[in-house]
Amino acid sequence: MDSYGSVTGTSVSLGAQEWPARTVPVAGVDLLVRDTPGAAKDLPPALFVHGLGGSSMNWTALGLLLNDTVRGLAPDLPGFGRTPAVPGLGGIRQQAELLDHLIDSEFDQPVHLFGNSMGGAAAVALAARSPEKVASLTLISPALPHPRASASAVWFTAVSTPRLGKAVLERTARLPFERRLKASLAIIFGDPKALPPEVLAAYEEELRRRDAQPWGYQATLEGARSVLLSTLAPPRRSLWADAAKVRCPVLLVYGGKDRLVDAKIRTKAHRSFADARLLYLPKSGHVAQMEHPQEVERAFRQLIGSRPAAR
Repeated sequence: MDSYGSVTGTSVSLGAQEWPARTVPVAGVDLLVRDTPGAAKDLPPALFVHGLGGSSMNWTALGLLLNDTVRGLAPDLPGFGRTPAVPGLGGIRQQAELLDHLIDSEFDQPVHLFGNSMGGAAAVALAARSPEKVASLTLISPALPHPRASASAVWFTAVSTPRLGKAVLERTARLPFERRLKASLAIIFGDPKALPPEVLAAYEEELRRRDAQPWGYQATLEGARSVLLSTLAPPRRSLWADAAKVRCPVLLVYGGKDRLVDAKIRTKAHRSFADARLLYLPKSGHVAQMEHPQEVERAFRQLIGSRPAAR
């Protein structure tokens, strides 16, 4: 048994296993995408969308737990992971359009769509604009507009401001790596000490790789600006208006220790979708699919009526 309690045939925990990667051209962008290992080709497709500052590696544990039920694909969005930034493609709406093209390129049937944080916001926009392409929607701490100011809102405002944003990011980059790693772990995870050592090591490696990539600043600035602007959108163009258009089954996942998305918004989110279920994880942070993948797995199976295969 691995650290998440599932047999994998290896001593490395699910959350540290790297999926096979390939590059696909989509709407003029060379996207790096990862395919779930061991998933049968005739399974229904799933698309896993990471958040701001994340990558396809954020989905390794959950995708492997579900590889008997869905055939998963996880892209590195432009400017993150190993896909270079493309100016003008860092916003929520632009990401939704790009993902729409990716679905057309890779799949011939509706997908089970998963989104975390800003990726959750893009997933909502995609499900609203192309409902026929989405079989179900699983949102983990989605970056939906929150009426109350928070510490994260202040950060997004600072980073979105011309000149100031670049200065904030550059100053942060000059801090010692270990200090930045510790701060990042504390912000993203509810309890970093509870994660398997292999997962922590994989997260550290990913952060080091991000440091070496020249496009990180611009992608982060564009993404943060888009998240901020989404909170200022008029009601008819809001992500909440998009949520009201979604008709597929929706699973909402919120963490009680999330420091970026206030879990109190879960009640409004639950009411905003026509067919939604709610999973609240008191001990989880911003990436429940990494901290509590089995709980998310079970909730998704309940959403679509699937039972796990014997392992």
